Amino acid sequence: MTITMQSTPGSSGYLDLYPERKMSFFKNPYILALAAVAGIGGLLFGYDTGVISGALLYIKDDFEEVRNSYFLQETIVSMAIAGAIFGAAVGGWINDAYGRKKATLFADVIFALGAILMAAAPNPYVLILGRLLVGLGVGIASVTAPVYIAEASPSEIRGSLVSTNVLMITGGQFLSYLVNLAFTGVPGTWRWMLGVSGVPAVVQFVLMLFLPESPRWLFIKNRKNEAVDVLSKIYDVARLEDEVDFLTAQSEQERQRRSNIKFWDVFKSKEIRLAFVVGAGLLAFQQFTGINTVMYYSPTIVQMAGFQSNQLALLLSLIVAGMNAAGTILGIYLIDHAGRKKLALSSLAGVAVSLIVLAFAFYKQSTSSNEFYGWLAVVGLAMYIGFFSPGMGPVPWTLSSEIYPEEYRGICGGMSATVCWVSNLIVSETFLSISEGIGIGSTFLIIGGITVVAFIFVVVYVPETKGLTFDEVEVIWRERAWGKNPNTHNLLEQGSQS
Repeated sequence: MTITMQSTPGSSGYLDLYPERKMSFFKNPYILALAAVAGIGGLLFGYDTGVISGALLYIKDDFEEVRNSYFLQETIVSMAIAGAIFGAAVGGWINDAYGRKKATLFADVIFALGAILMAAAPNPYVLILGRLLVGLGVGIASVTAPVYIAEASPSEIRGSLVSTNVLMITGGQFLSYLVNLAFTGVPGTWRWMLGVSGVPAVVQFVLMLFLPESPRWLFIKNRKNEAVDVLSKIYDVARLEDEVDFLTAQSEQERQRRSNIKFWDVFKSKEIRLAFVVGAGLLAFQQFTGINTVMYYSPTIVQMAGFQSNQLALLLSLIVAGMNAAGTILGIYLIDHAGRKKLALSSLAGVAVSLIVLAFAFYKQSTSSNEFYGWLAVVGLAMYIGFFSPGMGPVPWTLSSEIYPEEYRGICGGMSATVCWVSNLIVSETFLSISEGIGIGSTFLIIGGITVVAFIFVVVYVPETKGLTFDEVEVIWRERAWGKNPNTHNLLEQGSQS
């Protein structure tokens, strides 16, 4: 069976022919519910990165050895990231072998066990083991949720739906600051802060039992009837037939291509290599342009800006986290309207300006006692979040879920997420040491320089994928790797045999 790009269900050509079949974000509650439940993985991810900053203050009060050792403090924070690196690395393989649904359920079980261990920890070492398990769960979820949502989404609203996962991450961070404030006066403060994180994992586990497997994964595994069942809940009858015919033809091609794929296969194929550089590169730049530095250390930055009270620092950080979540909501709208590339570029341009404002404020703050520069630093921080959250927040995760061919989606998604977590670890482990060594103003200037490099990277390497079907995206890589062929049809034929 041969299918031209123009008639691919969900492509712009198809939707021009059948405008009544176009889906809008709120049209189908089923797909929204599916994205929301899958996004609870994002909530766990955000909550965990945010909660530890507040909990650490109280852990130091309870355990003398933690109070006396910077190494133990850093280990408690970074052990979750180490777990996430490993979780993301194996998560891609679990996704491909056992499916998106089982991967999510597995992540929830590990996360809940980690939360129980942390809450009951009799000493710092059990706490560190709990952090490792929680990180493992978060790592698997960070690969699974975007892929699961992307594979079930109609292409015209895929960006918005995958971005709901990023909204859950920022919502989780906001929630963690609220919880930090709420539990400050409760006995066993930090145990509650860390233990509460098990609740969303249990909720997701239960809800996930009622949700289906990804329809594309089911097609690949030759479970067509189950896949059609899922698709019938997403599309109306007219479009359903086209989607099923197309996916049936696709899965035949995929199965012929899919001899067991290994890590090194990613680097052997020129087009997959190009896609991986974009997916992993964007996620690395998301971290190196400083977002988690700002989220982890916003209370510290606020104090460095001259606001000494703990409560005020936490409250201002809560506002920063709230802005981050609000900006992501704007991103959900813009990603399928303005497009991924424009959104990333405008975001990076604003981030670069904000970092210059921050650097200037801290330089002046160090040489003058004028309160104005303290407030300017807080304004710079707010500008940074305002520009970062609608663009560089959702765009890298969305692109990473849609730029790889079906048979590589799990493994490349896992490898990209691993790059993200390794970058996260490097940034969070070095930021305070570098800012102590050269000053926080100079540190922000370095991050500003990295942002300019990221801007150039997006201009040169990142394609626009707004509204494209997965197959149209594959054609972009094939054309970039081997040059344009006017006959897309032939391209597809060659691709199915390669």
